[in-house]
Parts: sequence; structure tokens; C-alpha cells
Amino acid sequence: MIYPYKNFSPRLYKINITYSVDYPFSYSFISLNEPDFFNTVKSTLTSIWCIEYKSIKIINNRIFLIEIINIELNLMIDDAYIKLREFLDQFPLGYPKTSSGVELRILKRLFSEEEAKIAVYLTPIPEETVKIASKIGMEEKKLEKTLESMSKKGLIFRSRRDNKTTFNSVPFMIGLYEYSVKKIDKELAKYYKEYYDIAYQKEMGLSNVPGFKVIPIEEAIEPNTTLFPYHKLKESIRKARVISVTDCICRKEAKLNGEGCDYPIETCLSFGVAAEYYIENGIGREISADEAIKIIEEADKAGLVHAGANSKHLSNICNCCPCCCASMKGITKKGLDKHKFMNAMFESIIDEETCINCGTCVERCPVGAIEMDDITVVSRKKCLGCGLCATACPEEAITLVLREDGEEPFNRFMEMGLAILEGKRKNLS
Repeated sequence: MIYPYKNFSPRLYKINITYSVDYPFSYSFISLNEPDFFNTVKSTLTSIWCIEYKSIKIINNRIFLIEIINIELNLMIDDAYIKLREFLDQFPLGYPKTSSGVELRILKRLFSEEEAKIAVYLTPIPEETVKIASKIGMEEKKLEKTLESMSKKGLIFRSRRDNKTTFNSVPFMIGLYEYSVKKIDKELAKYYKEYYDIAYQKEMGLSNVPGFKVIPIEEAIEPNTTLFPYHKLKESIRKARVISVTDCICRKEAKLNGEGCDYPIETCLSFGVAAEYYIENGIGREISADEAIKIIEEADKAGLVHAGANSKHLSNICNCCPCCCASMKGITKKGLDKHKFMNAMFESIIDEETCINCGTCVERCPVGAIEMDDITVVSRKKCLGCGLCATACPEEAITLVLREDGEEPFNRFMEMGLAILEGKRKNLS
């Protein structure tokens, strides 16, 4: 029962709830007909149920109709999903709790209850089945079959080396989110968007340690620049042992939510053991180095930013658009500092004598870092060093140079993870 506040006329109201699987039921209570009644109803129901509603209406001044998209009793949420959420939240890029419970709805879409219970026994360090089975107390052959199934679903990572198969846990991003690219539908896309908007964008930028580095194509870089191997995108691609490509999960999610853009979609590249995982699980397809470079060049022409994990090792390349990319949206739509998301190793320099102020670079820049008045000027603070302005300049008046105050990528993923955890600790203290 909802008890009314100050002056009121008691009245019986009835909520008719239509569940997403056509399971209707009613909830009756006494309250008053006040402007704040809707908020009272919503806050009370939210404390009992995780609900997504379309509308609340008064019918004949007596019946309130709530059209529910999804509803589930908080008290009946299996403990396995709460434990899995807490487990995932321990990663450098965590999995924070929300008041709406959308993060639990995501997990329930991805994991069965049994899979959720098993996932928390894995670690970020690869382990063989026998070791995981000893922790769970489960028969090894049965567990092996379950772990293989979970890896094929993109719920955990699997690698095969020297006749050994190992499994390890993965974070929400980069991990569960990207691995769901072939099974994402409108419902899951909606959950992802809600979670990003209310919790995950903040989580991504909380440490002020960028998770991605921007890597321009070599043609945009000033010819006499001394480059390290991790600066040389095409050369690194040619040295990769195996390469895969799949659709961009960010653009796919946006389209399913009725938003999106017309940028190319099959643009997400993985290399080495990550590529093997994508290929073996049917998440991506194997391509040659020449095909990968062609994808990079076409993405560059289309105006996409080449970004990979902020380490010296090349494991992936996301060709990011300013409108859908999880990292780029924080910069372009929320106006947040680029350093929260992207490590800009380079910066654009304009030759004033060669520049004809045509404005091509202004339109080309994905983050609005270039302005044109009497002369064309680049904002160092905003510039990603992506080189899109340089490759489009008709006068070749723009080149990229390494930032003198730039940051090197991390030597290993573990170093980056520890830096993110430390950054979050400082910013939360």
C-alpha cells in the first residue's frame, strides 16, 4: 500500500500491468490524486520491481494504467547475476550498479544462470579446465564442454597454444559488449544504450587514463619523423600473424536504436590471438593484411578515426565515428576532455603559407578541433592527431608530428589496467 502525504481524499487506485510475455496482473493501493502522484508510483514500484514503462495514464479518474516493457521482481533476481555484476565491477573498466537494474537485465540476456555461476570462478589470467574445475568442484569433462560453449557465445575468452586450451574472464568492455556483435537485437541494443547513458560513459572516463590510442596512417605523418613500431599502423598490420574483421558493435547498436550513421560498418579489426578467437567463434572473418589495409584506407577516406587499445602491442583497431563510438561520443556529444578516452600521440600542424583556407579540414575534423577565420587554426587541446585533416587537404598543407608532451602507450595491458584502477581510486577518494 502507498500511504498518502498531507491533505488528501483517499481513493482506491488500481494498476494494471501488462508484462512483456503477456502476463497481466493488478496492484491496488490507496493514495491521492496529486501532481506528484506519478513520481510516488514510479519510485514505489521501482523499489519493488525493475521496470521499464512506456506510459502511466488516468482512466476514469480511478484506474492508473502502466504499460510495461519489462518487469521483474528485485527480490526474485537470482543471486548469481548480482555476484557476476560484482565480479565484473572489479575489472579496471568495471561494471557499476544502477538504480534501474539495467546492468542485470544485460547479464540475464547474455548468461544463463549456470553460466553466471561459473563465470565468477575464472580470472583474467588464462587457466586450464582442470584448475577451474578444482575451484568449482565440478567434473572436468562436463565443465570443459560448458566453458567451450560459453566461449563460443562470447562470454569468456579461450585460447589454444601448444595443444593446451585455456580460458579466462573478460570485462564488459573490451569483451562482452564487443563479442555480442552477432547476436545484438533491438532489446539488447536498448539496454546497452541505457546503461551507457546512465553509468558506463562515466565509468569509461572516471580514471582520466585513456583506454585507446589514436593511430593515423603513415601518409599523414611528417616524412622526417622518427617513429617507433607502434606508430606505424600499416607496417604493424603486415606483421600480424592472423587478422579478422567484424561489424562495428557501436554503429550496429545505434542503428538498432533508430539512430546511427552511414559510415562503413564492417571495420573492426583484431590481430593475433584475438583474431583467432573471433574467427573460430564465427564472430569475425579471416582476412589478409592487404584486405585489412584496404579497410583502413577506405575508413580513412570515409572519415573514421583509427584507434586501438592504448598499449604498444597491436591487438585491435576500431575505426571510430564521432556519432556512435562509445569513446568518441563522450568527446563529441558530452564535450568531455579527449584524454579521458583517447591518447593523442600526434597533432596536426598547418603550413600557413601553403594553406588556402578552403575549409576542407574544418568539415573533416571529427571533434571540431579546427576553426577558420583569417587563417585556419588547430586547437591542440581538442586535436586527436588522427590525420583525417591531413589526408583530405587538397594543398597538402597539413602534416602530423609527434606531440612533445605526448604520452607513450603502455608496454602491456596489465600496466594500463593498473593505471586505470589507480586513477579511479584517486578520483573517487
